[in-house]
Amino acid sequence: MANVVDVAKYILGCQGEMSTMKLEKLCYYAQAWSLAWDGIPLFEEDFEAWANGPVCPALFRWHRKKFMIGAQDLPQMSGELSERERETIREVLDYYGDKEAHWLSELTHKELPWKSARRRADARSGEPCSEVITKSSMQEYYAGLE
Repeated sequence: MANVVDVAKYILGCQGEMSTMKLEKLCYYAQAWSLAWDGIPLFEEDFEAWANGPVCPALFRWHRKKFMIGAQDLPQMSGELSERERETIREVLDYYGDKEAHWLSELTHKELPWKSARRRADARSGEPCSEVITKSSMQEYYAGLE
């Protein structure tokens, strides 16, 4: 199975350099829609309900203190993406790829998986939060949008 860095590197290869905030949100939506469409995660790593939307700590470690990131900034990982996984990511990029990072962040703030995780942690607006956004909440919510 691929990991979040494999997915991020693929996204950057398709889209080019972008802000780290946008990359986090695109990885989140790739995971969410894989769960909704295929019933399986693209990767095992979790997202947390941070103040500016979902963030995957395992990916954050690679881009900490950077604003912009390109594929060359991430290591080559061993996980291979299947053709179906690449297709899912491309479909996500077709819809979300041209959106600004702030727009994507605001969208996640309106959606139940992020809001529920923040509520579980009793986190107020703008406060730090490390509550996991569960894959089951992502699958249930995004599958219901189809």
